[in-house]
Amino acid sequence: MNVSDYIACGFRRIVCAVPDIRIADVDHNIGAITRLIDAYHDADIILFPELSVTGYSCADLFGQQFLLDDAIRGISNLCDYLFNLHMNGKSRPLVVVGAPVEYRNQLFNCAIFVYDGQIRGIVPKTYIPNYSEYYEERWFASGAEIPAGATVSLLDSYRNENIEKYIDFQTFQAAPIGTDLLFRFNGMTIGAEICEDLWVPQPPSGALAMAGADVILNLSASNETIGKHRYRRDLIRQQSARCRCIYAYASAGAGESSTDLAFSGYAAIAEDGAILVESTRFCDSTACTSADVDLHKITFDRRHTNTFSSPRRSADRQDFRIIDILADRMVSRLISDKNREIRLAGRSVERHPFVPSDPARRNENCTEIVDIQCHGLRQRLKAIGCKELVIGVSGGLDSTLALLVACRTFDMMRLPRTGIKAITMPGLATTSKTRNNAWQLMELLGVTPLEIPIGAAVDRHFSDIGQDPNCHDAAFENSQARERTQILMDYANRCGGIVLGTGDLSELALGWCTYNGDHMSMYAVNASVPKTLVKHLVEWFADREENKEISRVLIDIVNTPISPELVPCDDDADTIAQRTEDLVGPYELHDFFLYHTLRYGESPRKVWILAREAFAGSYSDEVLLKWLRNFYRRFFSQQFKRSCMPDGPKVGSVCLSPRGDWRMPSDASSAAWMKELNDL
Repeated sequence: MNVSDYIACGFRRIVCAVPDIRIADVDHNIGAITRLIDAYHDADIILFPELSVTGYSCADLFGQQFLLDDAIRGISNLCDYLFNLHMNGKSRPLVVVGAPVEYRNQLFNCAIFVYDGQIRGIVPKTYIPNYSEYYEERWFASGAEIPAGATVSLLDSYRNENIEKYIDFQTFQAAPIGTDLLFRFNGMTIGAEICEDLWVPQPPSGALAMAGADVILNLSASNETIGKHRYRRDLIRQQSARCRCIYAYASAGAGESSTDLAFSGYAAIAEDGAILVESTRFCDSTACTSADVDLHKITFDRRHTNTFSSPRRSADRQDFRIIDILADRMVSRLISDKNREIRLAGRSVERHPFVPSDPARRNENCTEIVDIQCHGLRQRLKAIGCKELVIGVSGGLDSTLALLVACRTFDMMRLPRTGIKAITMPGLATTSKTRNNAWQLMELLGVTPLEIPIGAAVDRHFSDIGQDPNCHDAAFENSQARERTQILMDYANRCGGIVLGTGDLSELALGWCTYNGDHMSMYAVNASVPKTLVKHLVEWFADREENKEISRVLIDIVNTPISPELVPCDDDADTIAQRTEDLVGPYELHDFFLYHTLRYGESPRKVWILAREAFAGSYSDEVLLKWLRNFYRRFFSQQFKRSCMPDGPKVGSVCLSPRGDWRMPSDASSAAWMKELNDL
């Protein structure tokens, strides 16, 4: 990915840096901080731990004016360093450090925002812990005591004539201080809270996020006790989910006092409910972790979730001061270095976003999905008092998954599997492989198996409508699909059952189904399961199946090319001539396109950029662009099929039900989307 693409995708780089400090040795600590800034100067934000300028565990030394003055001198030196970084033409990060700050004869534990040698704002800690091992109220006051609109002239005693010459005394102008600050920088709106603030029932980050902060920074000095790390990690992850934000956390580590406590130097960056990166704890020196966060995802989720921005009661409202930090780093880098390649930090673009790469999580997801499918079907059968199901079984993936779900549902309801009428309907292009797999699976599962060939009926229908059987057009294919659906519907009427649909989410997205044919059923258990996930679900059933013959058939079905088997092979009746992925494109690509288009509302350009990252080395740019164009063309043109799709349970974050997640006019134009692709 080049720099231009990186910026277009909405990525920003955050570094959580934990320096190796010495208690009360400000010169050493500032040196450690500046060395880390120099190493990560191309980041957008570099976050340091709570009281990182002095060390958190100074205890009663915080009562020494000498240490407080030394801390201010250290911050002045940090400003010098950052100004020189700017003057030397290097990238200019927003640096956030922790230090004690005096204001109106009280001392506050603060986050100090520094950019280009200027202090842009100071955020004090709100909740001051004074229990168990904590006794911070001995030294610090709560930021809640600072009046709205307050400022402080932090560096008045440490003017540097060289800096004044270039920045007209701005470094030493009064800086805003208070819990009411938000910072705008490089397209981000940033808020800060400090350590204990995260652990209370209503963390400040909630109000910050509601006021617009999409990045929350937490400067911390959280000690370690048994089990605390897991709880803290969950707090970080869950707060990023509740606030629908990026949450960056840096905690004190090496060098802090071990008199009574141990500090691990833990750092983590979470995005919208997921930990992107986290550091190894208990390093004996510097620890850093960095990630490229995706602002577009946050923006989409906040816009999509209307309750996030719903009006609050007047008592809950808080006015914030917005500090605009003018930054041209990203713009200048785009102009001068737009083609330079950049590798994403702390994140990868998953090829199969619907299928977790971690086996344990994949297993957990498969279990939950099948439970949702079975519960939905069970509730439908109970609600209508139905004990019979009719399902068409082709020997393909989708019908296999639907049949397995039906069997498990009947077992849960203590109904005999013989109530499942499984019908295989060989047609003009059915191969012996799929026919045998369908028949074996039905017999092995103990359902009521039936075979109803459709050849004669389709031939008669061709004669009735004047269709040339040698013309393998849409009428030739769709007549077979509709004949099968007619058999299923009529047989369901005959036995007092309902037709269980087998079509999946990927087919609905592409419109790869016959209108009023396999598109229609009384209940569609696979309607929100994409094809890449269908495959893994069938494999999941195979792995857990005690009957080795059933497992063998399931694996053979997984390994069979995906095909509707509607067009015969001229040379060999048992050869699958019609391979779906040759016609519409690989399902792994379409599922990737679908996920990023719907889940995060990404533009065609960003989907294209992400696809190139995910599938580098597997598909050429030309192939990716070809199938992406096909995806958008079909997705728009086939909406009419989704507008009248049958009921079915939602299992994931992407769903196309017209009664649920996706409402779109059937005559919407794809012109703008196609134009952006054509301009690539």
